[in-house]
Amino acid sequence: VVAEHVGPMPYPALNSAFDALVPPGLQHYWKANFVTELTDAAIAAHVEHAPGLPAVNSTVHIYPINGACHRVAPDATAFAYRDASFATVIAGMWPDASANDANIAWVRDYYEATAPHSEEGGYINFMADDDRGRIRANYGANYDRLVEVKRTYDPDNLFHLNQNIEP
Repeated sequence: VVAEHVGPMPYPALNSAFDALVPPGLQHYWKANFVTELTDAAIAAHVEHAPGLPAVNSTVHIYPINGACHRVAPDATAFAYRDASFATVIAGMWPDASANDANIAWVRDYYEATAPHSEEGGYINFMADDDRGRIRANYGANYDRLVEVKRTYDPDNLFHLNQNIEP
């Protein structure tokens, strides 16, 4: 274990926790999924691909999802994956743009190995631009309702510089 923390943490401390690992100017390419269970096959895929990370800044996070989150109905908010136990993110980050191909390939290969052991959707803020085709999956059964909200409050799609739900 390199670092561990359990307990209250002020937001400024949380927001700056990765500043040394993620300085300004890095290249980024990320992929993410929700996982209901870390099966032996999923763990084997992580064990196979994680050690090959091509840059020290790259990382893989497996965030637990539990507690109160599971007691909320899947259609009560935009977050549909209330049955997921984990949110995974494969975060490729590296300093030199000349290494883009190798780093992006590492993230994609890793993601392809873990995707069969994951849910279709993932945490929307961990998605890369080429994941726009997964927006519907990220919101699951809530997507159509969110389209209606977008049509009502942002019919001209002013807020579109993100993993956009189109009105």
